[in-house]
Order: sequence, then structure tokens, then C-alpha cells
Amino acid sequence: MAKTLNPSGVSLWHNVHIATCDEHMRLIDAGALVVREGRIQWVGRSGEEPPEFRAPSVERHDLCGAWLTPGLIDCHTHLIFAGTRAREYAQRLRGATYAEIAARGGGILTTMRATRQATLEQLLESAAPRLEALLGEGVTTIEIKSGYGLTLEDEAKMLRAARQLARRFPVTVRTTLLAAHTLPPEFAGRPNEYIDTIAREWLPALHAEGLVDAVDVFCEKIAFSVHQAERLFDAALALGLPIKMHAEQLSNIGGTRLAASRGALSCDHLEYAGADEARAMASAGTVAVLLPVAFYSLADTHRPPISALRAAGTAIAIATDCNPGSAPGASLQLAMSMATRLFALTQEEALAGVTRHAARAGGLAGERGTLAMGHAADFVIWDIESIEELGYWSGFNPCRAVVRAGEVVRGALPRAAS
Repeated sequence: MAKTLNPSGVSLWHNVHIATCDEHMRLIDAGALVVREGRIQWVGRSGEEPPEFRAPSVERHDLCGAWLTPGLIDCHTHLIFAGTRAREYAQRLRGATYAEIAARGGGILTTMRATRQATLEQLLESAAPRLEALLGEGVTTIEIKSGYGLTLEDEAKMLRAARQLARRFPVTVRTTLLAAHTLPPEFAGRPNEYIDTIAREWLPALHAEGLVDAVDVFCEKIAFSVHQAERLFDAALALGLPIKMHAEQLSNIGGTRLAASRGALSCDHLEYAGADEARAMASAGTVAVLLPVAFYSLADTHRPPISALRAAGTAIAIATDCNPGSAPGASLQLAMSMATRLFALTQEEALAGVTRHAARAGGLAGERGTLAMGHAADFVIWDIESIEELGYWSGFNPCRAVVRAGEVVRGALPRAAS
């Protein structure tokens, strides 16, 4: 879209239905939104905007009755990697389990070997189409984890690639160090030494370079213990870095309760969590991030404790978990649809899960995920008749245009009939 002269730096977006995605999930018919210098200045009903926003110098955008939501947030991805694991998917179709494949040296280690061989530029070229697919569906913020390098040099390469994506594409990127993803061959039989190496050497170095926004750990029988996760968390918190956890995906070994006790931003997966974990997360303000694509791809039958999460008042987010092994997909809209059908979330819960609650899971509450005064002017314009269509479609993208910091970066604005 050609940029028009806007001497006031103010734009009014009107004649639109607005889903604010605030804590009340407020819907505004015949709504309007005002943007100044990349920030939202006002949200409400058309015609009720303050007088200064009605001046002739204000740039006006008639959205012709479309729907408008905050920019979507994919708060759990492994977007950067080399190669695929399509052969392992075929093995799972023939009955092999995720844990069995990992025990034979496959799984994460398969991607590790390919990622170590790839250059930074090759990782960027591989990740770009996946990121483009997400941006085209309305994603304006994404979390990207490391965890396929498992050496200091290769973890740094992945994190630098994530920072490069943020410079090359119109998207906000949050980086997460997931060096504690699995035990690399160099540390075979020495998991404690590996955790100590991450905590004492890698994490301070990567943090000093400005590459790390949060720290994650895969806490599971086939990965790292609660005690090992605790030591890594202590190191992260000592540096002022927030923490996250892959928790209770394949079994329940107490990871969620530890993470919540340390004020984790989120616990993710949670298929084997229960009421105690739900209450712990709610009390700590820790977000439960559900990953339905992984649940589907692994043919799991043990659902996350949705009723317990609702009863406890735990914030629920949804993410793609985009990765080459357990969740080979790059569609947040499909993840929303899967969450409604596979996990029985309502469409309202699904929308909150990719906006307000996803922002909390990424440490961005008060900045993104809600259409509110002072927040970043990141929003999506949808060609839909009702808000229930989000979480309804699969294989069809009703995104009309994506706006980031008040500028159209994908698609085009609707035009009124002449």
C-alpha cells in the first residue's frame, strides 16, 4: 500500500467491528481506533472519538464493516531449524513412539545434526517461508526458541538468525534459549555437567550479547529432571531473565509446579498436568500454553486439563509449536481451530489465547495482545461476518490486511463501493 501524506502523524480507522481482546473480550460494533506514531491513542465507537482526532489533517481509513482484532501472537515456536523429520513421521504412522525414536538417536538429535551443518544464512532461508506463512495469517509477534544447536556456537547461530528475522521482516521477535532441549552427544551420560555448562558459561555469554529474552527447559523423563531445571532457572533469574518450561507433555514429573513456584511466564504442552498444576499456574500468574498441533501430530489421546484450568482461572494461550518433529506446521489459525475441536476450547478462548494470553506468555502484557490505549498499533483486518469465524475456518485464510505499528505490512485495506 502506498504511504499517503499524513502531516499530523495521526490516523483514524473507522467503520469497523472491533474485538479488543481485553479481559472482558469486549466487542464494539461500528467502532473506531486512533493511531499516533505507532501507538493506539483511542478505541471506541465511531463518532465518539475526541474532537482532536476529527481534524482534517487526520488520515482516515474506512474499513467498510470489516472486523479488527489485535495482531496475533505465536508464543511458542521452534521456527529456525534445518532439514525435516518426515521419515520419523512415517515411522510414527507405522507405530513407533516419539520416545522410542528419540531413544534410537533420532528426534531432536536428527535436527541437531542438520542444524549444526547449516550456515546462518541457510537457516534464514529455510525459516523465511514458514515465517511468511504466519505473517500472512495475521501474526505480528512471534517467539522463536533455540535448542537444535546444543553447542554454544550453534545455539548462538540460531539466536542470531532469530534476531536477523526481526530485522528482515515486519514482525516482533522474542528469543528463548532452549539449550536444555535434550542431551547432546558430547555430554552423553553427563546431564548435570551439561546443565552446569549452560548455566555458568553459555547463558551469561549469550545474555551479554543481547541474544536471549527468556530461558526454557524441556522437563521430562527423556530430557531433564526437575532438579536440573531448577538449577538452570536459578541462573536465568539471577541474570534477570524470565523463564518458561516444556512441562508435562509425556508424563508428570513435577515440572509445572516448580516453574510456577519460580514465577515462570508459561508452562507449555501440559497434557499430563492436573488440577494441582492448574491452581499453581493460576496463583503464580503463569500462562498455560496449549499446543494442539503437536497433540494431533503425535496422535496423543491424553488431553490437557481444560476443565481444571478453567476452574482455577488459569490463563490459556495457544501456539503452533512450529518444529520439524512433533508439530510440522506454520498456521496459527489452524492451531486455533484444532484447539476448539481437539481441546474443546470456545472460539472466544481461542482468540484470547493468540492475543491477550499469548502476550503474557511472551512477557509482553501491557504492550501487545490487546487493543487498548498506549499499546502497539498492531492489528489485523478480517473479511469475516462474525468474530466466531476465527477458530472456525481451517485451510482458508480470511485475513484481509495486517497492520504493524500503524502501517499496512500485508494485504490491502478494503475499499468502499463507488
